[in-house]
Amino acid sequence: MKYTRVTALAALAVAAAFSLTACDGDDPAADPSAQGPAASSPSSAASPSSPDGSAGTEGGSGSGGAEQGSGEGSGSGAGAAAGTGGKVAFCRTKDLAIDAVDAAPGKDSGRIDITMVNRGSTACSATGFAGVDIKDADNTSNPVPRGHAQPRVTVLKPGDAAVFDLAYDIDNSGGSLAHPTNLLVTPPNETHTVTLPWPEGAGDVKGAYTDVEVYPTHTV
Repeated sequence: MKYTRVTALAALAVAAAFSLTACDGDDPAADPSAQGPAASSPSSAASPSSPDGSAGTEGGSGSGGAEQGSGEGSGSGAGAAAGTGGKVAFCRTKDLAIDAVDAAPGKDSGRIDITMVNRGSTACSATGFAGVDIKDADNTSNPVPRGHAQPRVTVLKPGDAAVFDLAYDIDNSGGSLAHPTNLLVTPPNETHTVTLPWPEGAGDVKGAYTDVEVYPTHTV
């Protein structure tokens, strides 16, 4: 009987000890998993948004560069506008008095000056190359090619004159095959042509009519 009591007491003691051990295991301080959130806090502070933020700042600089680009673009537009100036209509053939004269600088170089006077009531532009054909005695006509020169802005007020010239080499051999009789002149940016006599005293053309060159208009 006494032995049974001792055994029961021993069993109670073991149960009590087990209970205490279980309670100790529930202590959060002793459980490493309880420290998980606290340990993960520093890593969540180092967020990947920081590199994105830097990229955003660089994007801001890029936008500033684009603004600079547009500024340069508007500058070019302003330059183009300044170069254009006010709009002036092209001179019409019917408003021009046109004449051709021999202006050879020497016995070997031929030059014909063709003058256009604005007889209209408003200013007009004669800028560019006139179209010129040379008509021969055999009733054929040949276009004159352009010389290597840049046109100048040529605006004519009423009464103003512009001039352009034909240049060629003079044939002094007496055996020229060219026998020009007329000049067919179309002012720059026009379609109506006037017929002028080949200037008196102009030297014979050396070679073919394709060797003659026409140069742009300029003011007198």
